[in-house]
Amino acid sequence: MSNQVPEDGTLLPLMEEFYTIQGEGYHTGKAAYFIRLGGCDVGCHWCDVKESWDAELHPLTSADTIIENAKQYPANTVVITGGEPLLYNLDYLTKGLKQAGIQTFIETSGAYPLSGYWDWICLSPKKFKGPRPDVLNAAGELKVIVFNKSDFQWAEEHARFVGKNCKLYLQPEWSKSSEMTPLIIEYVKKHPQWEISLQTHKYLNIP
Repeated sequence: MSNQVPEDGTLLPLMEEFYTIQGEGYHTGKAAYFIRLGGCDVGCHWCDVKESWDAELHPLTSADTIIENAKQYPANTVVITGGEPLLYNLDYLTKGLKQAGIQTFIETSGAYPLSGYWDWICLSPKKFKGPRPDVLNAAGELKVIVFNKSDFQWAEEHARFVGKNCKLYLQPEWSKSSEMTPLIIEYVKKHPQWEISLQTHKYLNIP
């Protein structure tokens, strides 16, 4: 993590922010303001935002400015993603968003301690750096990216540790979707506690 990011989270390395439609998981199809923070050391080789990995490339931005920007849009929903957003203390940012009447969602690998005040936690664990128990316990949604056949067993291993009301999703990795989607369909038919998540924003050609 960059030494420049203050521990209180009042400045954060902002990669991009944009208003769009949530493309995947439980909240698919809903309008939301996305806040993408720079910095990640999980290092998934199929990551579609590798430019997010180096926090030093992304300007430190006032959390107050980010909150003001989010207030300009009618959805009153923010998704904080990355990179890996839990590299940073998100208490200040999310408290301000909540005070503004904005719902807060996060997408995280769960590899770092949970901070922030959340209406929804989407945990998408990665093999390269596994999730922490505090994030597994808090997750409303477990979204496992299926890149190869071994990922089904890996998904089940993590499903054992989430709460009983946590929604379970299997999502084909985009470049392997033609191979993996038929396997996911068959798996979900046999194991209906799981549901299919698709990257609908890529089909709709929106960010």
